[in-house]
Order: sequence, then C-alpha cells, then structure tokens
Amino acid sequence: MKYKNMSAFLLLAITFTVTSFSQDLLSKEEAISQMLVNNFGIKIAENQVEVADNNQSVLNSGYLPTLTGNANAQYDRSNETREFPGAFNEDGTPRPNTEIEGAESQSYNASLNVNYLLFDGLGRFYNYKQLKETYNLTELQARETIENTTLQLFSVYFDVARLTENLEVFKQALEISQKRVTRSQYGFDYGQSTKLEVLQAEVDVVTDSVNVLNAKQQLLNAKRDLNVVLNRELETIGFQVDTLVEFENDLLLESFVEKAEFNNVTLLQAESQTRISDFEIKANKALLLPSVGLTGSYGWNRVNSPASAFFPGSVSRGNNLTVGANLTWNLFDGGRSIVGIKNAKILNDSQKLQEQQFELQVNRDIANALGNYRNLLKIYKIQEQNVETNQNNLERSRERLNLGQISSIEFRQAQINLINVQTNKNLAKYDAKLAELELLRLTGQLLNVEF
Repeated sequence: MKYKNMSAFLLLAITFTVTSFSQDLLSKEEAISQMLVNNFGIKIAENQVEVADNNQSVLNSGYLPTLTGNANAQYDRSNETREFPGAFNEDGTPRPNTEIEGAESQSYNASLNVNYLLFDGLGRFYNYKQLKETYNLTELQARETIENTTLQLFSVYFDVARLTENLEVFKQALEISQKRVTRSQYGFDYGQSTKLEVLQAEVDVVTDSVNVLNAKQQLLNAKRDLNVVLNRELETIGFQVDTLVEFENDLLLESFVEKAEFNNVTLLQAESQTRISDFEIKANKALLLPSVGLTGSYGWNRVNSPASAFFPGSVSRGNNLTVGANLTWNLFDGGRSIVGIKNAKILNDSQKLQEQQFELQVNRDIANALGNYRNLLKIYKIQEQNVETNQNNLERSRERLNLGQISSIEFRQAQINLINVQTNKNLAKYDAKLAELELLRLTGQLLNVEF
C-alpha cells in the first residue's frame, strides 16, 4: 500500500508539471534572431563597432581645417585728478587741478582664426589608414562575439532538445512500468504470479516516476539557461525546441577546411593587427619629416575712449586680415622619434610571429575538430543501431515475460538497457552536431550555413 500511495503522488506531480507546458515551438532560426537582437554581449560588440565607425570618419582624420573664434568686451570706469605744478593761467594765477569723474571707456574685439595642415610627412595619412583598419578589426571582433555566442546558444538549445527527448524516454519507460503493475496485479489476483512481482513492478514505477521528475526539472533549468542567452524573461518556459538535427555534407565540410585560412576569424584578426602595426611604423617615420601649414585670421575691434584733460573723447574702429604659411621641422627631438620607430618595428615583428603562431594553432584546432566530429558522428550512428537492437530485445523480453519464460527482474534489465542506450543516443546526436558547429566556427562558416 505504501508503494501505491507514493506512486500515485508521483504520477499526480508528473501530470501537473507536464500539462502546464504549452506547445509553442522555438525554432533554431527564431532563437538566432532573438539572440542577435537581445544578447548583451552582441549589443556591446555592436556599440564598439559604432565607436570604431565614428573614429574612422573624416571628422576624426585630421584632414579638415580648424576654425576658432575669439571675442572680447571690456568696460572701464575711472575717476582722475590731474595736477599742474608750476603752471599758471594768463592772469598769473596758478592753474587749478582738473577733476575727471566717471570717465568711461569700452573696447570690443572679435577674430576668426583658420589653421590647415598641408603636409605632415604623411603621418596623418597613415593614422587615417590605421583608423580604417581598426574599424575592420572591430568588425571582426564583433563577428567573433557573434560566432561564440551562436555556439553558446546552440550548446544550450541542444541541451534543451536532448533533455526533451530524454523526458520522452523516461515517460515511455514509466508507461511500460505502469502496465507491468497492472499485469502483475492481475496475475497475482488469479494466482499466476507472486506478490513479489507486484511489489517489484511498483518499485520500478516509483523509480521511473522519479526519473521523469528529475528530467523535468533539468529541462526547466536548461530552458532558463537558454533564456539568459536570449536575454528574455527567465520564466518564459512554455516552449518546445526543434529536436531535428541534420548534418552537413562531408565534401562541403572538406571544402570549408581547405579555405579556412581565408575565413577563420582569428587569422583574419591577426592579419588586421599586422596591417595596423605596419601603419604604425610608417606613422612614426613621418615624425622625421617637416610639416607645412597655412594660417589665416580676420579681426575686428572698436575702442571708445573718454575725454581727458588734454584730449576730447574718441572712437576708434579697425579690422585686419592676415594670411600666412609656416614650415616646422623637428630636426632633433632627443632621439624619441628614432626610438619610437625602432619599437614599432619590433612590435611589428612580434605581431608577425604571433600571426604564424595563430595559424599553427588554428590548423591544429581544425584538424582536432574534424576528427572529433567524424568520431562522434560514427558513435551516433552506432548508438542508433544499438537503440534498434535494444528495442527488439525489449519486445522479445516482453513476449517471454508474458509466457513466463523470464522473470520481471530480467525484463526490467532489458528495459533499463533500452533507457540507457536511448539517452546515450540522444547525447551522441547533439554532441556530434555541436562538434560540427565548432568545425564550422573554426573554418569561418558558422554564420553562413542554415541550421
């Protein structure tokens, strides 16, 4: 009775949790679309690309002139006492002091100044090329982020798919065990089996029910992990995923491998960084050459002067236009430019060495990924055949159990064997597909194939 009560409780819990799910399908294409729009890492990478795009603009190139405006206004108010010692009027009396109170003066001026660099030893040219190449590098870094996030997405997506299929396996096992309980009970009631067989069948129902509950919880957890990658509400769990997996043609994969050096994002980034390093050397060499620039200014001024003891008040106005050219040549800066050039060359050599290192590592990774993929694909096909064999074995065991030729324990072992090979087949299928996706990532084709 104890087993029956526990079994009934577990069945009720399973029924409640399974029926609480809707059947909305989150396809692979829809998952990718949501990832590209919502994923935090991809958004940050897109912002970095936008910054690099702004930096490569002509507005940040140094090719445009600079224009500055200046304006000034000044007000002055003063009191003045002027003495004339030894000075006399016409009638011979001493000349009195002159008092000037509240003398006001104003001055105004404004100017526009233009500077334009005609030539700077091509430093500006190579700096601009550096900005352009930095933008290309940032785009490659964003592509790498998208590729890695896509691989992460499918790792979680396929985990959801695998657990979904495992859940069906455990539910089928539970259904078989439930039928065994009914059959064993009938057999006991009619004296064809012992109570031990009934109890054993009930124990197996409990075990299978627990397996279903655990698989259900694992599936819920995996769906929340998928929601994190997609940056959506964690409790959006009322969806199913596509469990259909198709593998790429082997000849197509080989063609991808042959062209990997032209498409692998790591190698492309290394090449871009080498080009940036080349431009850095040339920009440093430009410091040894003279620079030529043009200057121009236009100014306007007005001064209002108050009356004084000797002069009446006055107003003066003026404007001026100035155009000039200048040549600057830093003949010797203490050797800093020479040191900068030497260091830039050393860094360029290091970058080329790193590029060779990356090429060797990527070729190794591709060879390993191709071998892993082919090996896992073979394992999956073997597991498929193994499932078919164990299904036939279970059917034979069921027939022999009905005829009383084997015990319920032997039948249960056949059932457990089938459960194990089915879950192993599910694992092998998605492991093989993930290995294929890793190979596609390394060959630079992950974003160019259909899922």
